[in-house]
Amino acid sequence: MSDGQLNVKVYSAGELVAAFEAFDAVSQGTADMYHSADYYWIGKSPAWAFFCAVPFGMTFTEINAWIYHGGGQELWDELGAKFNIKPFLAGNTGVQMGGWFNKEINSTEDYKGLKIRMPGLGGEVLREIGAAAVNLPGGEIAPALQSGAIDATEWVGPWNDLAFGFYKFAKYYYYPGFHEPGTANDLGVNKDFYESLPKHQQRIVEAAAAMENVYQNAEFNAHDSSSLTTLTGKHKVQVRKFSPDVLNAIGEASGRVMNRVGNSDPLTAKVYKSFLESRKDSIGWAKLADQAYWEARLLPFKYGQ
Repeated sequence: MSDGQLNVKVYSAGELVAAFEAFDAVSQGTADMYHSADYYWIGKSPAWAFFCAVPFGMTFTEINAWIYHGGGQELWDELGAKFNIKPFLAGNTGVQMGGWFNKEINSTEDYKGLKIRMPGLGGEVLREIGAAAVNLPGGEIAPALQSGAIDATEWVGPWNDLAFGFYKFAKYYYYPGFHEPGTANDLGVNKDFYESLPKHQQRIVEAAAAMENVYQNAEFNAHDSSSLTTLTGKHKVQVRKFSPDVLNAIGEASGRVMNRVGNSDPLTAKVYKSFLESRKDSIGWAKLADQAYWEARLLPFKYGQ
């Protein structure tokens, strides 16, 4: 896009800095930008989670509406400026799966003491109902599941989960992913570096991030279905749906966590208020649009036969 004016050298986790050190590296100028998920930074400010994924939050299209047209980007910029970071949406994995378990989850009692890898506010919710939620970088999950250091894990969805080989260590695959209904990936750019670029190069960075936001979501939609077929057909994974009772209990716990975290400081409260308003608007429209259409599409009429 820049005809060679901008070149990006990509480092994997552990090459330049450890996975969870990417934020500080960019904030301090050790690196120019990171590509990650902002719920990893809630230790810096709880507000970061709202720009990534929160329990029973917004889907891909809904978070796009908030960020691009509902004031979300301005709030994100305000938050990022406190840490010398300019944030952009740069990918979304869509609605995720609920996770891999080595036992069936029939009630919230089955979460008591369960060692599960789940980051962000989803992990806080599971702690609220008695689970021992931990945060691990992606590359450490499979070894931890294999060794028994954790009993369960969530990651993304069938495409990535198949590649990581979780089916080798846990046979129950649950849905829906209440904790990550539309996980936004972030391109976090060192603010000083970004503002040093000419305006046209700033626009190139912005446009590239927006393109990746669309492209990655399409990529996951293209591969998740066939990967799920491989998991259930070839590897005999058992897909389970969380019961309404379990989801209701998790939902009630989510409400307590979100209200507590969302009002923990003035800026987070400001972000939370905007997020809730946009979520309310999205739910109202989705009932007449997306949700109504999905229900209609499941009617037993013949199509394409």
